[in-house]
Amino acid sequence: MKNLDCTAIKIGGFTNHIHILNIFSRTITISKMIEIVKKDSSKWIKTKGNEFNKFYWQNGYGAFSVSQSKVDVVTSYIENQKEHHRKKTFKEEYRKFLKEYNVDYDERYIWD
Repeated sequence: MKNLDCTAIKIGGFTNHIHILNIFSRTITISKMIEIVKKDSSKWIKTKGNEFNKFYWQNGYGAFSVSQSKVDVVTSYIENQKEHHRKKTFKEEYRKFLKEYNVDYDERYIWD
């Protein structure tokens, strides 16, 4: 994240997704940051053994802004992914975010 001029606050996730809470630079777009993170992490993971040779990221991503007053809540949420996903799958969680923030979506285009 440093090479993108974005300050990472918290990075974490679970078996099939990650969460990145960061402060964005004015000089990079969300899509460019995601492109670089996916590319660099794919290269890195493939150096970790043959079992990762076929690793790839899904095509899409979700991005949500967070107010400064919610940074602690989101940080805690990212830290507790394992516990959180004992109760709710990633798809259930993502649909909840989309509905909670009134994001129109079509199921045919959010899972691949």
